[in-house]
Amino acid sequence: MRLGFHGATSMTSDLQTDVAASVHAGFRALELWASKVDRYLEDHSVAQLEALFKDNDIAPMTFNSIERIAFRGAEFEEVKARCRQLSEIGQAIGCPSIAVIPSPVPRWDISWAEIVDEHVSVLQVLSDIASDYGMKLAFEFIGFGSFSVRTPRGAMEIIEKTGRDNIGLVIDACHLYIGGGLLSEIDRLDPQKIYTFHLDDLEDRAKEACRDDTRLLPGLGVIPLADICQRLNGVGFNGACSIELFRPEYWAWNPNELAFKARESALNILSPYFEVD
Repeated sequence: MRLGFHGATSMTSDLQTDVAASVHAGFRALELWASKVDRYLEDHSVAQLEALFKDNDIAPMTFNSIERIAFRGAEFEEVKARCRQLSEIGQAIGCPSIAVIPSPVPRWDISWAEIVDEHVSVLQVLSDIASDYGMKLAFEFIGFGSFSVRTPRGAMEIIEKTGRDNIGLVIDACHLYIGGGLLSEIDRLDPQKIYTFHLDDLEDRAKEACRDDTRLLPGLGVIPLADICQRLNGVGFNGACSIELFRPEYWAWNPNELAFKARESALNILSPYFEVD
């Protein structure tokens, strides 16, 4: 398993700091917070971006992310343009995929069939753009109550109906725990279609009260991470994993200390089930 740091875990740090902290902690990969890449490219070239990773022996894992891809109307042109932009950068620097995020439900009475049809349609368009650059799309279900695609089963139904071979799944432990899906849904997944595993934990509170900022370092919360890892191992998953935390408390830590603690916590969870790189 390739284990990476995640730019959302150190949200207030810049890209260069994320890379340096990753090296310090012993990571060999970094999931890219896309807006940090944008800021870097304001006064650096794409060639310099590529060199930043190569010189530090850090592999870029995934761009995170293009948000709320569906039900956008005329604004979908912006989504398409962003997909093309990140695909072009990704091809140049060796980043294999872009995380794409479903939208909240646009109205309370929308049917599941409408949700599926809309996401299939937009994903097929984005797939065509990404494929021009040899890029993949990592579709991430979101467990929060307002979102339209909240479970692995629902996300995989959409992915399968796209009929495209460059679209796969992101499993985020937080969203799996709060989204209403069953852990047994993991048992039916094709490991080749799981592009990324986001490892995180949550405070002990009602699932309806969980938010991104209630995430914790792996092992400090209530998510049954051992069961999730055992099931992922059971289906043969051995792909990319990153520690994605959006907790402002952690953003105030020294980035090197945060990255070291994130890796240490992740290894405690993962090592019984995976060989971690």
